[in-house]
Amino acid sequence: MTCTLEYINNWLKANLSKERYEHSIGTAECARELAKRFGVNEEKAYFTGLIHDCAKCLPKSKTEEILKELNLEEGELCSPKTHHAPVGAYLAKKEFGIDDEETLSAIRWHTIGKVNMTTFEKVIFLADKLETRTRPCEICEPIRKALDINLDAALLLCYKNTIKSLVDRELRICTATIDIYNSLLK
Repeated sequence: MTCTLEYINNWLKANLSKERYEHSIGTAECARELAKRFGVNEEKAYFTGLIHDCAKCLPKSKTEEILKELNLEEGELCSPKTHHAPVGAYLAKKEFGIDDEETLSAIRWHTIGKVNMTTFEKVIFLADKLETRTRPCEICEPIRKALDINLDAALLLCYKNTIKSLVDRELRICTATIDIYNSLLK
């Protein structure tokens, strides 16, 4: 990494909305808590949680410009709400000089996820959904309880909720979401 934590923190404050910055702090805290519980590097989880949404508030034109450069598969492009994840991994590498593949992968997949996520990727994915600074407790609590079973039980509940919500709102469901859900049922 070529940037200091102070630089990154100042960059996030300047480039995220106040609420998104607060969410990022909450995700970092939750990631550290989950990392400790599930045996992955706590400081790396905190740092990854902090920067996971670094691209969330970019102008649409900048996001689209980076997406073209990334040349992603259709499955990752089905919802504009998830575009910030691969763009965030790109920014983390280019803007902050992060070259740790585990960190970059966790940022890239924190919205859609993927089949066979690593424990670290699962921790970041779930921390994004479970942080308590900006996420409603009524949604988080059942998922937190599922963590008492294991990470996959919590993930499965997240995907069930996501699929139900997308169906209720008549929105597209990425094929990856269905594949992940099916893999978690096994």
